[in-house]
Amino acid sequence: MNTEIPLISVLMTAYNRENFIAEAIESVLSQSYHNFELIIVDDFSKDKTVEIIERFANSDTRVKYFINEKNIGDYPNRNKAASLATGDFIMYVDSDDSIKSNAIAYIVESFRKYPTALHSAIYYESDLIDPSVLCSDFAIRNHYFKNNSLAGGPGSRVFKKQFFDELGGYPEKYGPANDMYFNVLTTSKAPILMLPYPYLNYRIHDSQEKNNEFAYLYNGYNYLNNLISEGILELSKFEIKKLNKGNKRRFLINSLKLFLKNKDTQQIVFAFKKTDFGRRDFIDSLW
Repeated sequence: MNTEIPLISVLMTAYNRENFIAEAIESVLSQSYHNFELIIVDDFSKDKTVEIIERFANSDTRVKYFINEKNIGDYPNRNKAASLATGDFIMYVDSDDSIKSNAIAYIVESFRKYPTALHSAIYYESDLIDPSVLCSDFAIRNHYFKNNSLAGGPGSRVFKKQFFDELGGYPEKYGPANDMYFNVLTTSKAPILMLPYPYLNYRIHDSQEKNNEFAYLYNGYNYLNNLISEGILELSKFEIKKLNKGNKRRFLINSLKLFLKNKDTQQIVFAFKKTDFGRRDFIDSLW
């Protein structure tokens, strides 16, 4: 790896993003840091997304694009994009977001200051001024019992490519919560570099997966339940018990809220089956 001017692989996955992707691509190509490749993987879009991608690829050799023969889904596509990367670092810029013009330069400079760091996250709290490395147990404890600081999506994270590959990339069984499992897993494996600069311009719109309350209901419960049962979290027995109880209570409350909103009994029954949430879990959540 060239520690002075490392190659950054910017990964962009797309599905029917004709209204946003041009701005996303332009934000990458306008970076003050120039040693990057932009890898775009379209997940069999049915609109003009590919036409827009091709226009940029024809005018800038740093843009490399691939088109899936069928739709494979969000996180399988993210992992495919990562498998195509040749850089020292990988970062995601979603096709409906954008980044500030000095984003990559800031990231590279931060890793240069902390060369042993294997991954980073945008830190949105006000108690850090400069980039700082947090040890694993502190960062996880801080996340679950203080400020939810590991909750950012893929666009808020940067990984050394080797570290990402060694962990097998994102899981693909937790739906929209795959990133949350991976955020905590990676932090448990290595101290995390917190970057107190919001270089990501995160776009909020109606077609985002984050709006899928039903999928988050059971996947959110399962990812944390599995982190606990797999012994990944370096927390005290008391903290694990508190976290477990909170997860069960949150699932129960959110199930009730979703039922009152949609009046869909089958939906809730499905969620309970997907989580294997039983009588004992119900009792534990109340006491």
